[in-house]
Amino acid sequence: MAEYRRKKRKVCQLCNGRHKDIDYKSQDLKRYISLDKAKILPRRITGTCAKHQRYIAGEVKKARFMALLPFVK
Repeated sequence: MAEYRRKKRKVCQLCNGRHKDIDYKSQDLKRYISLDKAKILPRRITGTCAKHQRYIAGEVKKARFMALLPFVK
């Protein structure tokens, strides 16, 4: 019988206190968008909680509007 191993749950980096200064001007937002189509990555990939995922999505949208991030590549 094969044993099923559960993956270790990712901990939200923003709740953990590692990335405190995330706003639309920061370059750290690039890690929350995909490289090929510049889409916002989902929670299951980034490991953020629902509260911070909504915050990141809003900041990415602000950065796109200010032309700091691309809408598409």
